[in-house]
Amino acid sequence: MDESKRIIRARFLAERNALSGEDRSEKSAEICRRILACEEFRRARVVMLYRSVRSEVSLEGLTDAEPGGEKIFLWPRCGRDGVMDAVLPEGEWTRGAFGIPEPAAGVIVDPRDIDLVICPCAAFDETGVRLGMGGGYYDRFLPRCVRAFSAAAAFEAQKADALPTDEWDVRMDRIFTELTAYPRENRANLVFD
Repeated sequence: MDESKRIIRARFLAERNALSGEDRSEKSAEICRRILACEEFRRARVVMLYRSVRSEVSLEGLTDAEPGGEKIFLWPRCGRDGVMDAVLPEGEWTRGAFGIPEPAAGVIVDPRDIDLVICPCAAFDETGVRLGMGGGYYDRFLPRCVRAFSAAAAFEAQKADALPTDEWDVRMDRIFTELTAYPRENRANLVFD
């Protein structure tokens, strides 16, 4: 693992962890409002989210706003082999390979059928660079989502001036924070079937 990424990750995770539970809850609600209002979310039919752990942005406001709605929500299931699947849950949830809540059972969905993926992150910059937790799961998964709009949810406290990148790092199309959305490029012409 790149030593500079490890140091940067630790710094911004400390910033994220320093937010109070109340702050994280309020800021998460605002981030969800921004996502709900964006065209990419409104147009998406199949959306992959994540269940927050530790001090990550909570996305519960997205599914709460769509109870029984027309959207299909998927969640990641990570294997220790470095492979992540998108799963439509059926029944119980369990703690996965890294203690992250994931569906114990469900239908694995082809990544090519996903319209929108919202990722967690440790840090980000305004150009769309996302620094994850270092396992590379999303960086291996996102290239398989050939028609999906990729976004990250983060707090402003996680914003870096610039982040180092490797050739396998996948830039986000948008990064949502409690204050704004950072666009990398205009992909308004995406068409969801």
